[in-house]
Amino acid sequence: MNKNYYAILMAGGVGSRFWPVSTQDFPKQFHDMLGTGDTLIQKTFNRLSDLIPKENIFILTNERYNDLVFEQIPGITKRQVVLEPAMRNTAPCILYASLKIQKENPDAVMIVAPSDHWIEDEKAFSNNVKKALDFCSENDALMTLGITPTFPNTGYGYIEFNKSNTSDIKSVNQFREKPDYQTAQSFIKQGNFLWNAGIFMWSADSVIKAFKSNQPELFSLFQQGFDVYNTDFEDDFIRDNYGKAENISVDYAIMEKSKNVFVLPADFDWNDLGTWGSLYDKLDKDDDKNAVVNAQTLAEDASGNMIRSKKGKIVVVDGIKDYIIVDKDDVLLIFPKEKEQNIKKTLQNVKDKFGEHYG
Repeated sequence: MNKNYYAILMAGGVGSRFWPVSTQDFPKQFHDMLGTGDTLIQKTFNRLSDLIPKENIFILTNERYNDLVFEQIPGITKRQVVLEPAMRNTAPCILYASLKIQKENPDAVMIVAPSDHWIEDEKAFSNNVKKALDFCSENDALMTLGITPTFPNTGYGYIEFNKSNTSDIKSVNQFREKPDYQTAQSFIKQGNFLWNAGIFMWSADSVIKAFKSNQPELFSLFQQGFDVYNTDFEDDFIRDNYGKAENISVDYAIMEKSKNVFVLPADFDWNDLGTWGSLYDKLDKDDDKNAVVNAQTLAEDASGNMIRSKKGKIVVVDGIKDYIIVDKDDVLLIFPKEKEQNIKKTLQNVKDKFGEHYG
């Protein structure tokens, strides 16, 4: 295993579209959403450790989830858990962790991966990531993995690559925001568009150079702390300065502004598990196309439902089609699948009416 390989595992999000299972105190990455026996963060850590030395996997998370990380990933050290004292999107935390890693190992090459994605063919994933990391070891490159679209999805960003490039690794023309349906159809017809999976690879040197060039203020803010990173004084510096960082994604901050961006079309199936509907798509279904996690169900004239409860609970449904039914502690959600994008707004309405502790 290459000792210069590192991973930044991002686990700070709230996942509010998976409410009521995912809450601010216990978000989706710490739940066994798929009913496999492993939580999403555990699955992702294990997947990365097939390629990256375990001690080189750094977990980026909000400081409120520190204890959950140590509970769920036994054997990791305090050095590996990078805590954000404030929510500031992906660019600040990636820059911060990259500077820490560069200080530890100037030759580091890393993958940045979300903790909550579904990837079935883990061998293909490892092969793709190794190819990308090897490329980044030899080139000044910012790389991403792109997913070949299977339908005109309007919920993902897209990557347009250079059609004339015949090698496996393609140069990127531009990133495109989430399109409307007709635009997504045209992307697929053109044949050189991929879904943006939000999985990145680069050397520590390349990514820090990109931040210095494209985000000088952000770079300057975190570079000031370089001398204290990986020392006992780091926490004080971060507590005093992290909140000053701009709230900006790594896509906006460096990927869309840089010229040395490449994409490798992935060989594995992928789902970002962003909503109950995306989870439904990946779960096994019964004869009536109901997807069930944990519950024991008696379903009459009920089809296309996503049903989740506490383990072993009996759920009886009759005459309900295409609904999300989630029973969790003191909240029962019964919501049409076609309106699942409204769950985030509904959660806010619940908090406004019944109190913050429900979210």
